[in-house]
Amino acid sequence: MKNLIIATTNRGKFAELKPLLTGHFQEIYSLADFSETLTVVEDGLYYAENAMKKARKVGGHFGMPALADDSGLEVAALNGRPGIHSSRYGQNDGERINRLLGELDGIPWDGREAKFKAYVALYLPEKDRCYVFYGELSGFIGFEKHGSNGFGYDPVFYSPELGTYLAEISTEEKNRLSHRGRAIALLRKFVETI
Repeated sequence: MKNLIIATTNRGKFAELKPLLTGHFQEIYSLADFSETLTVVEDGLYYAENAMKKARKVGGHFGMPALADDSGLEVAALNGRPGIHSSRYGQNDGERINRLLGELDGIPWDGREAKFKAYVALYLPEKDRCYVFYGELSGFIGFEKHGSNGFGYDPVFYSPELGTYLAEISTEEKNRLSHRGRAIALLRKFVETI
């Protein structure tokens, strides 16, 4: 397929996504590869709405297929918070994690259930259509940080399926089973059919 632009300036997210898409597109870019700044206000009420809004704006502006995702961490004990506001739960990853751990202070392990959700949108400007793919990963929020890989809430997210914290595994392993990796796997199957 043609070139693709991933609608992010987040280096960690781009580094995670690019290897998953290599072979399906000729060239893969991020917003950081372009000199002009393009801002998309994520004011939607739903993950999919934000992902589609970003993909459409970026793809339409640059005239090439665009991929955008909106992901979030939903913690049962916090009534689904931080949810759609996960990336705005603090100024940086450290602040976001500290706030989350502070809000869960005193809650035992079995009450710390959480779920990562990812909605990935692919916008194809020649068809003026957006396609959305979903993935999730269930787990628990730990009591302290573990590992040094990944980004976001990875150091405190324990996956029983993987038997470890997300920040303790390689990017390749995370890509196979993470919420975003599962959504991208569905997108890849779709791209192979068109």
